Amino acid sequence: MPSFDIVSEVDLQEVRNAVDQANRVIETRFDFKGVDASFEHKENEVNLKAEQEFQLQQMLDILREKLAKRGVDVKAMDVKDPQTGLNAARQQIIIQQGIESDTAKKIVKEIKAAKLKVQAQIQGDQVRVTGKKRDDLQQVIALLRERDYGLPLQFKNFRD
Repeated sequence: MPSFDIVSEVDLQEVRNAVDQANRVIETRFDFKGVDASFEHKENEVNLKAEQEFQLQQMLDILREKLAKRGVDVKAMDVKDPQTGLNAARQQIIIQQGIESDTAKKIVKEIKAAKLKVQAQIQGDQVRVTGKKRDDLQQVIALLRERDYGLPLQFKNFRD
């Protein structure tokens, strides 16, 4: 029986490369000369550190540009509110991996509402779709590509 998995994954090596490139850009930019500003990458998060809040916004734009150039979907970024102190500002960005249960339930609900002859089931942080016909599965993929769930979706393990 044909099936495929709906997943949301980000290549963390590409994120690390984009953070390194963004750090190099900040070191060479004129408006960041003499400013203590940097990006720091840890597992599924990126921390921005600067002296003022408006610099954080500029750094966020640089990071988005570098991520997009490296093929990482910027929808995977969960940008937290900046925290400012007297002479320092920080901002945390979470890189989302996997589909959260609420989003997975929405996906399953939309697939069932489409009245296609497929079954969708949640398996951890992914959704598996099975059906008798390959065409039905391709219709599900087309349906999900039209929608925006706030995170990048990939369709893997397509099996006949």
